[in-house]
Amino acid sequence: MALPTETASTSSWPLPPTQYINLYTDENIRRGRAPKPPLPIHNDYTMFGVHFNADDTIIRPLESQAIRRLYPQNFDHRRELKKLNHSILVNFLDLLDILIKCPDSTKRTDKIEDINILFINMHHLINEFRPHQARETVRVMLEMQKRQRHQVAERLERQEDEVSRLVREALSSLPDNLDLDSKLLVPSLEELQLRPKNDTSSASEDKCSSLDRLMCNIVDAL
Repeated sequence: MALPTETASTSSWPLPPTQYINLYTDENIRRGRAPKPPLPIHNDYTMFGVHFNADDTIIRPLESQAIRRLYPQNFDHRRELKKLNHSILVNFLDLLDILIKCPDSTKRTDKIEDINILFINMHHLINEFRPHQARETVRVMLEMQKRQRHQVAERLERQEDEVSRLVREALSSLPDNLDLDSKLLVPSLEELQLRPKNDTSSASEDKCSSLDRLMCNIVDAL
């Protein structure tokens, strides 16, 4: 029974904080009962069993981790990576030679340690490209957003030009002289006096469909 507990305590990936997430319901947020987010860390902290300091650089130097550096302070990343890759291949061939000739020799352990340090140095050099990779990723994302917004603006401009063209065609298709009788548009005083006052249906119809009658009169006049 001790093995599952030990495995759970040393797991690199903790369980999802479902109990913490369940506190952020709509009702708790509306009533102000939801817990506030944790404050930013300004001192030391531990993550996945590794001790970190908030003031540490993003890529910590090898000396701070008690690891031997195999390349100088001022260097070319590409050149040093090629050299480390070549050294790993050579040491791996040496390790195979040792395993064939004298597998019980202590040189086998030393050679494995050398290969381990070579891989750590190579991994560290690759990690130093992470800030550059992050900047390039942000640049590409911004360029994509810019291109998408330009495409949307171009589509809107095309739609605007199409609508303007349709409006111009509609205006040009109208006749030049519209000789409409004013009696068709505005009822005379005599017609208003002759209408029965108790005709509520007619009044409601005039109130609801006056615009429709006006359009019909214009079409009939054409």
